[in-house]
Amino acid sequence: MKNFMLKASVITLVAVSAAQISFAQYIGQNTSEQKLAVKITNKASSFNLQDVQLLDSRFKQNMQRDGKLLLALDTKRLLHSWRINAGISSNAKAFGGWEALDVELRGHTLGHVMSALAMMYASTGEQAYKNKADTIVRALAECQDVLNQGGYLSAFPQNFIDRVIAGKNVWAPWYTIHKIMAGLTDLYIYTGDKKALAIVEKMSDWAYHKLQPLSKEQLAVMERNEFGGMIEVAYNLYAITGNEQDKRLAELFYDESVLNPLANQQDKLAGLHANTQIPKIIGEARGYELTGDDKQKTIAQFFWQTVIDHHTYATGGNSDNEHFFTPDQLSKHITPITTESCNTYNMLKLTRHLFTWTADEKYADYYEQALYNHILGTQDAETGMFTYFMSFKPGLFKVYSTADNSFWCCMGTGFENHAKYAESIYYHNDKGVFVNLFIPSVLNWKEKGLKLTQTTQYPEENTTHLTINESPAGNTTLYIRYPAWATDGATVKINGKVVKTEAKPGSYMVLDRKWKAGDKIDVTYPMALHLVKTNDDPNKAAIAYGPIVLAGDMGTEGITAPAPFARDQQNFKNYAIPASVISSLHANGQPVKTWVTPVANQPLTFQTKGVANRDITLLPYYAINKQRYVLYWDLQ
Repeated sequence: MKNFMLKASVITLVAVSAAQISFAQYIGQNTSEQKLAVKITNKASSFNLQDVQLLDSRFKQNMQRDGKLLLALDTKRLLHSWRINAGISSNAKAFGGWEALDVELRGHTLGHVMSALAMMYASTGEQAYKNKADTIVRALAECQDVLNQGGYLSAFPQNFIDRVIAGKNVWAPWYTIHKIMAGLTDLYIYTGDKKALAIVEKMSDWAYHKLQPLSKEQLAVMERNEFGGMIEVAYNLYAITGNEQDKRLAELFYDESVLNPLANQQDKLAGLHANTQIPKIIGEARGYELTGDDKQKTIAQFFWQTVIDHHTYATGGNSDNEHFFTPDQLSKHITPITTESCNTYNMLKLTRHLFTWTADEKYADYYEQALYNHILGTQDAETGMFTYFMSFKPGLFKVYSTADNSFWCCMGTGFENHAKYAESIYYHNDKGVFVNLFIPSVLNWKEKGLKLTQTTQYPEENTTHLTINESPAGNTTLYIRYPAWATDGATVKINGKVVKTEAKPGSYMVLDRKWKAGDKIDVTYPMALHLVKTNDDPNKAAIAYGPIVLAGDMGTEGITAPAPFARDQQNFKNYAIPASVISSLHANGQPVKTWVTPVANQPLTFQTKGVANRDITLLPYYAINKQRYVLYWDLQ
């Protein structure tokens, strides 16, 4: 008999050494750069983007469209407002939308673009991404030098910062500063660009000396204005440099009015602008990793659980009109302006941190839910443009950005979303690999001598296939996620033979073995139709198949150009809904499998039967592109 075990789901995961070096945004990445040790004992570590290669799938296709958009963006136009602000000649034409010269938030897109270029280069190794990034960095270095303001750098005058400190009206200047600092930091992390690091270190030094003299009361006034991820980027710099001044900068942005209630495990989120808060929590999570402060841990874990349990829709998104609302009131917020995409981008970042601390499967479940049902469907399959909101008002449609005249926040995070799909498929501890997502890919864990390939048509099929290409001499453990939704069981085969498992949904199946090249593992999770009811009204529900939320296809009636593209992310609030749209289903309390049936030879395509005046085709929400749809139904 071969030396092999399949262990039960109740396991003690091997902790990763607390002396592990933290260099990038997530524990485990780029550990060769020895800067600052993590102060906690984590249960899982991230792989570098370079370690995972996507194979053909909807994810890779999205990434490729995103890459084309990034390379097509006119660098001179991106830099125009920066050069103008520094007094450097520019004959480029400014972009429109949020990047127009008369918009106070101008400049934020460049930060997202730098981050996306860095991640694209790490994911693909294609030199074109680094070349474009190098051009941007050289230009920003020139702007910083010409400004000669102690390291200050932005596309707007420093007076904007003075205004926000004074409590005067101005559109989120620290938000934009954060995006630039994050983009430069990512370029250092993923491409090794030391000039980018030098620029951002000067920016951090300027910011610290700008804020350090302020009183606690002055900081509180400033923090009423959205400041993005300044806490996070300052802690990330602290991890890189070991400079205590960077740590202090992060602490200066601690917003007591929001963070103290969370530290006391109080949900006072109602009425708050959601995406102003989530980056603060990410910052506290990063701070916990670097300081070991349990208060920061409590803030992060309580916030995440509260948002998931009381503020999250079936897709994994949250918020109505960008704001949290009264807990457990989802049915009252099925509106045109639900689930801002930036929110989910940031919730997934937070989830990555929390997973590394505990390796709890619930974090991987949420990651899958939000990735497939929100992020994957935010890109137009033809142009690559991005959504802002994902409207839940029955009969509306996804509204996408334009190439030159939008540049919303969600367009910026959109550039990043589709560049980093490889980052959460796999994690590891000292003994082996966590397989968290079922996405076609190749993992090359060079340090351990393990290489594996995952092939699958998931979720169009319910089986994923793992092949060991290379393996170390000793035992290696595979922790294969057993999703909480897979309540009809799971089947595991190793080299074609069924292996019994005692694991339960919501855990990991643990395969501990001395593997050899060519070994194959097939894992099947039967999927079933079910309802995802709102948390306050059981008669308002979405329909799902396994982890995938389905939407009713309502055709394209009344969608005329320029729709579904718009400069204003809220244009579609005024679009009329055709009378032909159906949003009520007369199910009479019957199980969903009795009135929804699969369409033959069309994976993940279903039809309703006998519950409306016509049968309705149901598709994965991520596959809905330019047609009207219904996501939440009134069940009668």
